[in-house]
Order: sequence, then structure tokens, then C-alpha cells
Amino acid sequence: MAKISPTGDLSDDKLVVRGVSKVFAGRKTPVQALDKVDLHVDDGELVCLLGSSGCGKSTLLSIIGGLETTTTGEVRIDDELVVGPGADRGMVFQGYSLFPWQTVSQNIEFGLEVAKWAKPRRQDRVDELLGIMGLTHFASALPKELSGGMRQRVAIARALAPEPDLLLLDEPFGALDAQTKRHMQDFLLTLWQRTGTTILMVTHDIEEAIYLSQRIYVLASRPGRVLAEIHVPFGATRGPQVKRDPRFLDLRDELSDLLSA
Repeated sequence: MAKISPTGDLSDDKLVVRGVSKVFAGRKTPVQALDKVDLHVDDGELVCLLGSSGCGKSTLLSIIGGLETTTTGEVRIDDELVVGPGADRGMVFQGYSLFPWQTVSQNIEFGLEVAKWAKPRRQDRVDELLGIMGLTHFASALPKELSGGMRQRVAIARALAPEPDLLLLDEPFGALDAQTKRHMQDFLLTLWQRTGTTILMVTHDIEEAIYLSQRIYVLASRPGRVLAEIHVPFGATRGPQVKRDPRFLDLRDELSDLLSA
């Protein structure tokens, strides 16, 4: 539901980051990782944080996830202040982070057990996600028996299981080969369209950011700060032909220039 912003305007913001700075203690002097970052993600949007290594984008995602605290500024989800981890956020990392001794179904069910969902409801939710993820026939498999792309599907399913308000993805396809990465990008778009989940994704891949997102925040480094907010001129339904669109190529060059500046 739309809500009234402090300025009196209608707002559909799911996530709001205001003036977030982060300073870490260094060996000799403090290190500023983030400097007065402002951004927002609307309900149902897929937004990418784009930047080179060391620009603080993973630190920002950890702050939004409640795994790190801010030095200054605040993060709000549905206008509630983030003060730590919560079931309203699901996180997926590049390294899968699956329990190797548990089956696919057990990995997906883990968060539901922690949240004390009743067993019948847990089973229904696991079955639903196995179907959405195309993993029904692998429900009893262990992670070591799966390909990299399938393991990442399990990780995403586990993050989605408790029905979070926001899904946070930190370079989720960075460890995959090029072909699997393309398949997973298409899979993520389909998943987003089917579930309507609000997604914030970190990437350093310019083409990936354009292909997946509705908006892109470009982060400069040392310290991390927002250089630009870019609106991507394509609809929710996309395919490989988008990458041949002159607007895609122009935007790729524009983003490359921004990151090189």
C-alpha cells in the first residue's frame, strides 16, 4: 500500500537508505567505506548496486541486512528502522552457504524451522519452492550432487522460504561459468516476475546490471558513494535480444565511463 512520505508525497518505498556512512577502524587510521549513501527500492522492484571491487557495495548490503551497523545514517524497511537481522530480509551470497549434510528440501526448510512454522505449512512451502525453482526431482539430493547453478537456486529458495519483504543478493552468480550465469540471470528474472519479490542485488558486471534491473545505483569507491541513479529503459519481460538494442549498448558505454572516471 502506498504511504505518505515526510514531504507529503505518495511513496511505495520498500527500502530507504538515508545518509549512511561507515567507518572501520584501521591499523593506523580509520577507513571510511561508505560516505552519505542515499537510495531507495520500491515495492516489487529489482534494483542493482553496481560498482568495482572495494567500493563498499557488499558492506552496504550487509548494513541493510542488519549484519553491520552504520556509523551515521539509517536504513528503513516499510518505514521500520533496521537494527539487526530479521525475517523480513533474505540474503544470498556468492558462496551458496548451504549445509552440506542436509538435503535440498532440508536446506530450504531450515529458516522455516527457525521461524517455528508448523510442519504441514513448512512442507507446503518447501514443495511450492521446489516447483518454482525446478528442483522437485532433486529434493533428496545433497548439495555436493548439484551443479553450481542448482546450488544457487537452493540458496535463493532458502532465502525466499520465510516470505521476506526484501531479497538481498551479493554477487550471486559471480562464481558461475558464463553459460550457467546467463541461465541463472534468466531464471532470476522469471522468479522475480512470478513472485513479485523486491530484490536488491550487488554486482560488478555492467551487462548483468542492465539486463536484470529496473534501476541501477552506480557506486564510486574510496569511499563508497552514489555517483548516479540510472533508470533502465526496458520492461519487466526481457530476453537475449535486449542486449542487441542500441539503448542497451549506449547504457553499457555510459556506465563503463562512469566507473572509469
